[in-house]
Amino acid sequence: MSNGTSVTEFLLLAFPEVRELQILYFVGFLAAYLAALVGNLLIMSAITLDRRLHTPMYFFLANLSLLDLGSISVIVLKSMANALTNTRRISYHSCMGQVFFFLLFATTELPLLTVMAYDRYVAICRPLNYTRVMNSRACAQMAAGTWLSGVLNSALHTGNTFAIIFCGDNELGQFFCEIPQLLRLACYDSYLGETGAIVVSVCFALTCFAFIIVSYVLIFRTVLGIPSEHGRRKAFSTCLPHLAVVSLFVCTASIAYIKPTSSSGSELDLVVAVLYSVVPPMMNPIIYSMRNKDIKAALRKMFGPRLFSS
Repeated sequence: MSNGTSVTEFLLLAFPEVRELQILYFVGFLAAYLAALVGNLLIMSAITLDRRLHTPMYFFLANLSLLDLGSISVIVLKSMANALTNTRRISYHSCMGQVFFFLLFATTELPLLTVMAYDRYVAICRPLNYTRVMNSRACAQMAAGTWLSGVLNSALHTGNTFAIIFCGDNELGQFFCEIPQLLRLACYDSYLGETGAIVVSVCFALTCFAFIIVSYVLIFRTVLGIPSEHGRRKAFSTCLPHLAVVSLFVCTASIAYIKPTSSSGSELDLVVAVLYSVVPPMMNPIIYSMRNKDIKAALRKMFGPRLFSS
């Protein structure tokens, strides 16, 4: 892949000149990363070690934890290293790798969340058909399909983005290599191919989101017909956190990739980026572990009854 320009590196979002603020920036991202790291590793360990959790729902949840851990690691570790060393530089090829792997993990997540919504729909609305529809082979195929879609989508966007011609300026108004910020540096008309690819991807994302919404409308209709209050509460406690995470991810990511970069200041761009790239990987383990009795029981079995108690 030829660059076609003299750009050999990019400059990420400038850190504050005061060294204490740089350390504070590092500590903030370190806290978020450790929360995501510990939480997602705990979920994956519990699901792997407890045979009672070897079900389709938890199989997909383990995949989600792996995606979350990968996406936050790709962007936050480099940003923390830059904060410690007081530098803004990221090489051209490192930026390319960051774009590819972040998009791989991030764009695989939405189809996976869609599959998870379908799993909940079958479990709640078609319980008699659940074991037949969500058998091990079907689950493996759906998981493989989500990962394949992420690889293809990531390769498409990475190829289109780094095929453009950059016109000298190499300063990105973001703490990681984000495609909208890279397109801002492109020469006139050289970014149209990637812009079209973004529009197609956003349409795909909104289609997945619509499918999730329809699934949950059908789920809620079924749940409201459950005579047991305990059953309704259990169903809602499983579905509502999932829907909240999906809404946060889709809405903030769509804002970041659809709006013109020049239409807002770097502060808003930074907040939106944090909301879709850092907050979901950090919050997913909290939502799924604190609201899920099976996960908490598995963690208590691993670490003792005093931890993860109700």
